[in-house]
Amino acid sequence: MNVKKEEIKAIKNGWGIQYLLDSAYKILGNPIFMFDVNYNMIAFTDVPVDDPIWNEFVTTGTLSVATLEFLASEKITEDIVNADKIITIRREKIKYARMPGHVINRDNIVVGLVTMYECNIPFDADITEAFEALIDKIVIEIRDNDYFTMLTMTYPEDKMNSFLDDAAKNPLLYNPQAQLLYNNFEDYLYVAVVSLERNNLLENVYRSRLEYLKSILKIKYSLFKFSVYGDNIVMLMSSNQKNAYSPSFFSADAGFFRQNELSIGISKSFESIYELNIYHEQAITALKNRGGDNNDTGIFLYDN
Repeated sequence: MNVKKEEIKAIKNGWGIQYLLDSAYKILGNPIFMFDVNYNMIAFTDVPVDDPIWNEFVTTGTLSVATLEFLASEKITEDIVNADKIITIRREKIKYARMPGHVINRDNIVVGLVTMYECNIPFDADITEAFEALIDKIVIEIRDNDYFTMLTMTYPEDKMNSFLDDAAKNPLLYNPQAQLLYNNFEDYLYVAVVSLERNNLLENVYRSRLEYLKSILKIKYSLFKFSVYGDNIVMLMSSNQKNAYSPSFFSADAGFFRQNELSIGISKSFESIYELNIYHEQAITALKNRGGDNNDTGIFLYDN
């Protein structure tokens, strides 16, 4: 019988993640922290750990780009991403072995990571089983927590812009942000660029109109992801069909687009979020070419 596992399972739920980690530390003897998919610290055991990554996390509440690049270069991020649930990681360049485990929300989407350091008690089979039981307790704890539910439904707009800027080139480094953009999408991705006629609008008026119209489009197309990028509104869409999007998709709202002097360019389908900027250019090209003189819908598809 695994006594430590049974002790972990006996910890009461409903008192928060911090309580679970503190209780688990008394049983497992090793320090533990948890962060979400945006690398924001959620909770940690308040014990001294002679490790630079641990200390960076607990003092700043997140990880620097330099640290993320180190984790990626050592393929630690890759090992964690590819793990089914938990994994033990040992590297020459890190002082302590660590055991990360994925935390999923009620929609079965990974929303966080719990990591235990092998500072005091060696990772044996009993410790591993007990740590897995702790992951299960945390999953139960967050099941009805709005923060972890909404975490997969929202995304920072600047992350989307980093893909549009072609700044997010490292699939290992930016995987959590890419996953947030993929969430709730089907197989194939598309970019639609919504262009607003400038006329003689002042810059601040133009920017306000862009944000206002983006808010309306977010209501009309709630499953898409939106950004104001440059002088346009960018919509990231998806479908399980390779050639799903056409002028008819937006035709029901053509009157709204015409009334607000909007035009839409739509890219061809693609599958990698890291190619977002390429297909953004396709949508821009579709707008510039205007799809021929006979198109009065204001909706234009990219054509080679």
